[in-house]
Amino acid sequence: MDPDSERPQICNVTPFQQIVASCTGAILTSLMVTPLDVVKIRLQAQNNQFSKGECFVYNNGLMDHVCICEEEGSKAWYKKPGYFRGTLDAFIKIIRNEGIKSLWSGLPPTLVMAVPATVIYFTCYDQLTAFLKSKLGENERHIPIFAGIVARFGAVTVISPLELIRTKMQSKRFSYNELHQFISKKVSEDGWISLWRGWTPTLLRDVPFSAMYWYNYELIRKWLCVKYGLYEPTFTVNFTSGALSGSFLSLCICQPGL
Repeated sequence: MDPDSERPQICNVTPFQQIVASCTGAILTSLMVTPLDVVKIRLQAQNNQFSKGECFVYNNGLMDHVCICEEEGSKAWYKKPGYFRGTLDAFIKIIRNEGIKSLWSGLPPTLVMAVPATVIYFTCYDQLTAFLKSKLGENERHIPIFAGIVARFGAVTVISPLELIRTKMQSKRFSYNELHQFISKKVSEDGWISLWRGWTPTLLRDVPFSAMYWYNYELIRKWLCVKYGLYEPTFTVNFTSGALSGSFLSLCICQPGL
């Protein structure tokens, strides 16, 4: 009996399925992590009040963003008054006094960047990896590095103009008409290239991280499959590989925050 016939059939994932999966993952991650970050920022704000022009890191579970404090008083969601004794107390008081929707304050600007960035990044990586493996072979160890670099380069380039929109949306409430007027004015004054301001430092930060992350991810995943005698990685193997790779790089690399 042919041993290959005992192997499970591998289901090839189409680009559309990859787009749907990455989009769903980005939305679910943002929905689950945003309340935690809202509480964290509110706890920080009560101990050290944010002044106008000050910046702080806003994390949606997928990437770090820098939010600029441009509103005075307690109008902004990160400046609302209240004293919390801890994380659980903050959850209870925010829900009781402001409504459960307050836990997802800042979610729209988060999704503005998180969803397209994740869709482009992961779909590009998967497609490029599959293409390179078909040309160079399954055992080529440098494929994850190259695919990770190209995928991150493409994602940063495409979403850089959205960074401008996200910053304005996080600073205060803007209607779509006001956003359109703001962007039109900026383009007319500084040119289209102004929408990609900050592109170079973002690449210098994200591309090396991406290359090392995917290299370690594929290495750990292959090791786990061999260790447990798996033909194809399971959800647990993929999850563990991503967690270990991301945790290792987070400890080794200090990304710029503020």
